[in-house]
Amino acid sequence: MITALQAMVRKDVLLFLADPRALLMSIAAPIAIASFFGYALGGSGNRSDAGRISVLVSDLDSSAISREIVTGLSSEKGLEVNAASPAESREAVRKGKAAVAVIIPKDFGSDAGQAFFARAQKPRIDVLYDPSQTAARGMVQGILTGHVMQAVSKEMFTGQAGREVIDQSLRDLEASPALPSTEKNSLLDMLRSIQKWNTSQLNSAAPVQGLSVPFTTREDAVTARQGVVYNGYAHAFAGMAVQFILFLGIDVGIGLLVQRQRGLWKRLRAAPLSRGVLLGSRALSAAVLAFVILLINFVFARIAFGVRVEGSLAGFLAVAAAFALMTATFGLLIAALGKTPEATRGLAIFATLLLVMLGGAWIPSFIFPQWMQKATLIMPTRWAIDGLEAMTWRGLGFTAAIAPLAVLLLFAITFGVLALARFRWEEG
Repeated sequence: MITALQAMVRKDVLLFLADPRALLMSIAAPIAIASFFGYALGGSGNRSDAGRISVLVSDLDSSAISREIVTGLSSEKGLEVNAASPAESREAVRKGKAAVAVIIPKDFGSDAGQAFFARAQKPRIDVLYDPSQTAARGMVQGILTGHVMQAVSKEMFTGQAGREVIDQSLRDLEASPALPSTEKNSLLDMLRSIQKWNTSQLNSAAPVQGLSVPFTTREDAVTARQGVVYNGYAHAFAGMAVQFILFLGIDVGIGLLVQRQRGLWKRLRAAPLSRGVLLGSRALSAAVLAFVILLINFVFARIAFGVRVEGSLAGFLAVAAAFALMTATFGLLIAALGKTPEATRGLAIFATLLLVMLGGAWIPSFIFPQWMQKATLIMPTRWAIDGLEAMTWRGLGFTAAIAPLAVLLLFAITFGVLALARFRWEEG
């Protein structure tokens, strides 16, 4: 039986290598697509050509404050700021040519100054945004808030507009009979102090700044170790390798169904061959091919894009082998449950795409809603991708591979047992 098993495994491997379409779909396709996704996800390290958020600004005020705001927005390295009219801005956002548009209304500077010191009506800045890019809206609003606060406070404490606003506020406050005297005197003292400070800045040579965030941050990307930058190609190659290796599993299952449809299983049964040997040889050959294909993908990623196994090499190989075995038994399960190749292929592809999508192969799972992140833990693909990432750019030790390894082996055993139980030598 060992000789028969070896012969059948060798036959399956040779047939695969002789099929140009199979080689193209299993090796070239995932490499090409992973290269694209890896580049789109940031590539290896910080890229100088990383995408910036397109922002249009309509300054209808043209005051010192509004000009300061526009200058501040333009200085942000994550934004690409251009001027446009309100109508042009709305049309560009509607067509998807700009993610966000900021419209600063007329008299914004003076109205914001009045609202800065008194309970005056606050002026409104209109923020138009593409609803498909809500994250960009939140980022731009946060940046805009900081620059508005800094520009308004700078002008109110040191600028001509600020002196005019304070003078008017003092006159209004002195003429107001409504406020209690103690509160009125406190406000007068505060405004006069600001007025005195504003006047003293007229002849000051020091650079003038407004209120700003009272802290700085130091960004430190936590990867395998200090100095190792995140490599987006690691996730892309893990995801695409998982997807196309699962397609190999579909081909295994459909191939078995075709053989049964043509009566080959009945002839093999006369050899005689047990169903364990028949299914075992197909599973073993598929697992070997899946393991080799995954290694080829990561060898290419290492050579072309610098993707390294920063963690445990043994853990990486163990997760890869467990996923390869799970893929092989997944193919056997397709063959055991399917009736005809034609009816089974579409359902199998649909099921595979669900596994891939929910496993985080297309987009990282942290982008999912919180409930979905927890729910997708029942997907073997999630464990495979997380395990491969843990061993590559995260640089974790073998202990981090134990959980993915155990889950993938559990799925492999479950699929294999079900396939063996539902196996039928003949169609129908």
